[in-house]
Amino acid sequence: MRRRSMLNELDEEKVDDSWLLPYADLLTLLLATFIAMLSISTIDAVKFDLMKNAFLTQFQGSDGILDGSIEPVPAEVQTEPLADDFPVDFETVKRNDLHSLKTSIDRYIEQNGLQAKVYTGLDEEELKITIRDHALFDSGSAAVKESSIGLAREISLMLAEYPQYRVEVSGHTDNVPIYNHEFADNWELSAQRAVNFMKLVLDEEGLNPSHFRAVGYGEYNSIGDNTTIEGRSKNRRVEMSIY
Repeated sequence: MRRRSMLNELDEEKVDDSWLLPYADLLTLLLATFIAMLSISTIDAVKFDLMKNAFLTQFQGSDGILDGSIEPVPAEVQTEPLADDFPVDFETVKRNDLHSLKTSIDRYIEQNGLQAKVYTGLDEEELKITIRDHALFDSGSAAVKESSIGLAREISLMLAEYPQYRVEVSGHTDNVPIYNHEFADNWELSAQRAVNFMKLVLDEEGLNPSHFRAVGYGEYNSIGDNTTIEGRSKNRRVEMSIY
């Protein structure tokens, strides 16, 4: 009888620890969630170790469920930068920039009555500014007229707002041979005209000379009929291609 009484007393004193199992499961689930969240972000290995040790310090002793064997997610596992999720359409940006530049140049042309001397054209690849030769040069000469220096400077100021783009300055002539002591042929004349006008444009600050180049095409890139006066006039020009 005495023995049964002692057993009853022991049963009453025995602590019910059945609650530890669901509690440990909950902690394990929380830790797994935490690790999963870390795995989809950029991992700082030092911070991860600190946080892991803090968890282990708090949770060790729960029947070995957390035994310190968890390995950190490799530091090289990273998500892609946010910018890559929304890539910039650089072609659209370029078209918008060139359209804005064209609008500014067209406004200057209209305000200064230069429609017969200067005009612009825009396509998917580039903005082209065409300047008739008589607006810039005397016949057979590559020296830019004093009256046209202002035009070069205005174009330069507008280009300076878009310094990331490249510019080709090209000289063109008709097919009438040139006869003077300065140039051997139309090719030389067109090249020197392109260089001289480009230098004027680059006199202004804010432009990168490495983005510019000058080319002389002579009579070999005509846009008009060289058998007519009007056609030859169209062919004598300087073009600026911005791309």
